[in-house]
Amino acid sequence: MNPVYLDNNATTMVAPEVVEAMLPYLGHWYGNPSSMHSFGGHVGTKLKEARADVAATLGCKPEEVIFTSCGSESDNTAILSALAANPEKRHLVTTRVEHPAVLSLAKHLEEKDYEVTYLAVDEKGRLDLEELARSIRRDTAIVSVMYANNETGTIFPVPEIAALCKARGVLFHTDAVQAVGKVDIDLTKLPVDMLALSGHKLHAPKGVGVLFVRQGTPFRPFLIGGHQERGRRAGTENTAGIIALAAAMKLARENIAAENTQVKALRDRLETGILASVPDSIVNGDLEHRLPNTSSIAFKYVEGEAILLMLDQFGICASSGSACTSGSLEPSHVLRAMGVPFTFAHGSIRFSLSRYTSEADVDLVLETLPGVISTLRRMSPFREDSPPKANCTC
Repeated sequence: MNPVYLDNNATTMVAPEVVEAMLPYLGHWYGNPSSMHSFGGHVGTKLKEARADVAATLGCKPEEVIFTSCGSESDNTAILSALAANPEKRHLVTTRVEHPAVLSLAKHLEEKDYEVTYLAVDEKGRLDLEELARSIRRDTAIVSVMYANNETGTIFPVPEIAALCKARGVLFHTDAVQAVGKVDIDLTKLPVDMLALSGHKLHAPKGVGVLFVRQGTPFRPFLIGGHQERGRRAGTENTAGIIALAAAMKLARENIAAENTQVKALRDRLETGILASVPDSIVNGDLEHRLPNTSSIAFKYVEGEAILLMLDQFGICASSGSACTSGSLEPSHVLRAMGVPFTFAHGSIRFSLSRYTSEADVDLVLETLPGVISTLRRMSPFREDSPPKANCTC
């Protein structure tokens, strides 16, 4: 049985057109794009075309595109490059709700005697621009703020942040992994210095990503070795993956209107139906400024992991937060930073749709979820009408 897949912020299916584009480079055209012979030269030409296609989608120059293995590598490269290029500056600014690719690196850098300012967010996951402005110091090497949150879908004011950083002479990096393909991004107008994206979030395969580095930005490579990527990222290129990513980004550009109308309408129908049929449920995040495909809903008195396990029995795939932190019994760091009450935070589920989501998928969730929540609440020790447990330290 095909699953009802509503976990697209974790990963997406590879689009059929993308599979078709990459297959020849997994088979017949296996040459190294750096080789001097014509067999490898053909692959090198396709790589050049793919770079131009990615640049056209982002609104940047082909030479500003660095192909990487994933969003995490892109994020790490951007931040570490800024620090290496400005060794006298040992301070960076980020937020409390970033992806682990940024937060874990920030914690690691603190152990290396760097200073990190973690910006707070309000109950809707929104950033205070005045706090950001106050946090920038003379020794700030880089500001790193995600474009859109992977758990709640909340979109940050990246154009305003970028303009602020530019005015203060500080490098600005944004993790746009969740935003590319869902939000219109034009780097001719958006003054970010570095931007990260990942192919498997927009219907390309896993194992390929991009780091945009604006021309003139000081840069130090993360991977040292050969001459690939103009000496900025060593290692033989993942040619099939890069060609697939270019095809996927072209499709994303063609379908961005559908993302913001059809996918959004399905998301809203799902969300409205859940809130109407399940008492004590709330939506996490900024309802006015969020990704069109993402809904984070919290259910009082139940555990998110239990909800996911029961939904899985009906073939429904969702998430309790970031796939990179799955398996943790702690509430999401994003929801904790937003101040979501304990009784709701533990029962938060993320539904993330795609252009392949159908009305029937939404129907099945709306038919199934109320019964799941009702069953779990009857078993919950956290209900208000439950007698207190002896020696309970919850």
